[in-house]
Amino acid sequence: MRLRNKPWAEEMITDHPEVIIPNPEDFKGNWQAVFGNDNPIHIEVGSGKGQFVTGMALQNPTINYIGIELYDSVIVCALEKVLEAKSPANLRLLKVNGADLYKFFDKNDVSRVYLNFSDPWPKTRHAKRRLTHGDFLKLYESILVDNGEVHFKTDNRGLFEYSLISMSEYGMLLKYVSLDLHANMPEDNVMTEYEEKFSAKGQPIYRLESQFITKL
Repeated sequence: MRLRNKPWAEEMITDHPEVIIPNPEDFKGNWQAVFGNDNPIHIEVGSGKGQFVTGMALQNPTINYIGIELYDSVIVCALEKVLEAKSPANLRLLKVNGADLYKFFDKNDVSRVYLNFSDPWPKTRHAKRRLTHGDFLKLYESILVDNGEVHFKTDNRGLFEYSLISMSEYGMLLKYVSLDLHANMPEDNVMTEYEEKFSAKGQPIYRLESQFITKL
């Protein structure tokens, strides 16, 4: 996601280091120092305007959440949402590239990764850019606890089918698969902005929960 440039975004981001961590590499392996507890950490890669990660943090106060977004014009929208929610103590944002997670998280730092409405990169030559490509799965596994999970939602059938195959071939356990999440929506489902938009148009929302299998 990329929005129109906001000249004031950089200054606002700088003014709120309590939400958008300015030096996340300093906390690799020690995120307890940020949150002040040992609660599990869930991250959303590509958190967009922040509706999902903020909603999850409010719904689950005993879990720590980190939203990851690269672009100033987008993460500043998430920052506004966090501030509107009175800056939950269990929520932080990082303005970094999702491909660089290894720079900021050590093995066992994260319990779950969320991928919501990621860019489908439909052209075959761009397959490696898809966030469910094997290279990204390897990256997630390198920062997750043993038997850590990846939860994925999309409106794109092609990307969903690709992700099912990619995760299966990687050896992950597919714990939950839905071809129409809203037909029997879980009570605790927190919708993203895109999810609200697409579901309102009657488009099915696909959901997948997968788990890495610890190799003995």
